[in-house]
Amino acid sequence: MKMILPLFFLTIFFSCGNPKLDREMNDAVKAKTKTTAEIKKELEDKGYEIFDYVDDKTKDTVLMQQYYIAFLKSGPNRSQSKEDADSLQSLHLAHLGRMYELGYADISGPFGDDGEIRGITIYNTPTLEMADSLANMDPMVKTGRLIIEIHPWWAAKGFPLR
Repeated sequence: MKMILPLFFLTIFFSCGNPKLDREMNDAVKAKTKTTAEIKKELEDKGYEIFDYVDDKTKDTVLMQQYYIAFLKSGPNRSQSKEDADSLQSLHLAHLGRMYELGYADISGPFGDDGEIRGITIYNTPTLEMADSLANMDPMVKTGRLIIEIHPWWAAKGFPLR
């Protein structure tokens, strides 16, 4: 308790009178307090497919959004040297990182077995064509080490994995 009060006052002291911090905090609060109607309008304006789902049990309304799940499958050209395969893997991870940074990919990861389907990426794009184009920009796909199979996939907007 003795430590909490000084930290509280230091936080207040350093945040008061700092216009940039105040603006950033206000922007963060505004971003988190968008109404469902505002979120729906933004998504519709950008061309996303959405619908309301009403849970029969709780009667809660959940906003559903269409995403695109890309299955990364073994391609016809998997005979690279270890050095080339490692280089492609680095480029592949950089591509996925860029997709995440740009807001086009929400989750990616490999499968834990050695099957034909090597991994997935869930694309957050308004169209299948856009998701397909972005997925096919992956260096692993360009060289034929992987091929892409994409399907529309619906998920509750904003629900975390658990």
